[in-house]
Amino acid sequence: MRARPLALVAGLCLWLASCAVTARGQDRAAPPPIAREFRAAWVATVNNIDWPSRPGLSGAQARAELDAIVARAAELGLNALVFQVRPAGDAFYRSELEPWSEWLTGAQGRAPDDDWDPLAFAIERCHRRGLQLHAWCNPYRAWHPSAKSKPSPDHVLARLPDACVRFGSLRWMDPGDERAVEWTLAVLSDIVARYDVDGLHLDDYFYPYPEQGASFADDASYGRYRARGGKLGRSDWRRANVDRFVQRVHTAVHEIKPWVQFGISPFGIARPGVPKGIEAGIDQYEQLGADVLRWLREGWVDYLSPQLYWPIDQRPQSFAVLLPWWLEQNPRRRHVWPGLDAGRMLERKPPSRRDELADQLGLLRAALPRDPGFVLYSFRALRDDAPHVGTTLRRELRGPALAPATPWLGTVPPPPPVARIELGDRHHTLRWTADGEARFVAVQVRSDGGWRTHAVLGAHNGAEALPADTKAVVVYAVSRTGQLSEPVWPRW
Repeated sequence: MRARPLALVAGLCLWLASCAVTARGQDRAAPPPIAREFRAAWVATVNNIDWPSRPGLSGAQARAELDAIVARAAELGLNALVFQVRPAGDAFYRSELEPWSEWLTGAQGRAPDDDWDPLAFAIERCHRRGLQLHAWCNPYRAWHPSAKSKPSPDHVLARLPDACVRFGSLRWMDPGDERAVEWTLAVLSDIVARYDVDGLHLDDYFYPYPEQGASFADDASYGRYRARGGKLGRSDWRRANVDRFVQRVHTAVHEIKPWVQFGISPFGIARPGVPKGIEAGIDQYEQLGADVLRWLREGWVDYLSPQLYWPIDQRPQSFAVLLPWWLEQNPRRRHVWPGLDAGRMLERKPPSRRDELADQLGLLRAALPRDPGFVLYSFRALRDDAPHVGTTLRRELRGPALAPATPWLGTVPPPPPVARIELGDRHHTLRWTADGEARFVAVQVRSDGGWRTHAVLGAHNGAEALPADTKAVVVYAVSRTGQLSEPVWPRW
């Protein structure tokens, strides 16, 4: 009775061996390492900056626009999108905690016309094309001046009105009120738990940027703190509020899904005069309550994207001065991938340099030769109507690249895929199956011109066309933390 199962196992092993073998023992020249670089762009939804083009589009129209963004990102060589899903206590995803965004449907709380989920859709489209998807949330903004509809009954302004304050033209959740903190923590945890995101991304709005004549009205929450015996002055207390929040988000994300990256994009200057010669209109340490350098020292972020939106030659805030300084403030060796202002290329005033974006990428790669990265603001500058930016990116982002690994989140490589090649007259087809834990596959091909990385694709796409002149193929599975499997050489 045991002979048949054993025969089946033996036959299965022979079939697997005929489909693919690892590189070990093969008399073939090994391909070069796959390039690593985080190549991302922010997709802003607040006030319809990048997507959707206007509120109230049909589901089909909105999906087509979002699909075009993902396709354009892949075509330009990006490998990640940072997609804004919570601009002001609202949601661009199906949530039982916060209402649908008015910038999606035209009225806060109104569901999409055909019950679709933009975040789920963006994740599926990104992963299919080999891009990571980072869910971008604003932690405490409760109302934006461009909003036109009234808060819905399930919005934080209706549910917790006395945990929010008015600040100039804005409404803000008070970071010193524990109810506001718990509200936001619940929302962020819900996103990570229910969606297959690669990262959770917070922007720089902890306490709001200054507005002339406005003061942040947190007397009530600060008074409660002092009544409990708190000794900190208000500025130190505000920074402590933000520190605790950042630490709690970091802990919550990794308790839910240890592989998900937690990133923040702070204002690009830590403090005026730091480093020497740098000036700024605000002091984020004092005015935004953001002790960013502590977050790096403590390892509370997996990556940091300081917004270095200034030109190289702008001396009071020079990109060339700020970049190396930020890279040096990283004792835990987390990723530092600065934000770059691609939109500057669209301004009527010509930049002082012929190709500012290319020069900034060159400085970045020279300063960070291992695991470099950047995030472009915003996707509007990458559309078809911005040919200069597109031309620069195509030239600078030669060939696909994998996002750098995050070994502190996991070092176990995935099992290698099972792969085979179907020969054709005009092109060949690579077919594979990958382990359920793999995120992507990376495909390298050798032709008469040598080795090159052909594609990074969704692990479960299952097939990819190869050029007819392909002489050899190597395939890797890529884990959620960027670890590579053993290489697989499909048999011909």
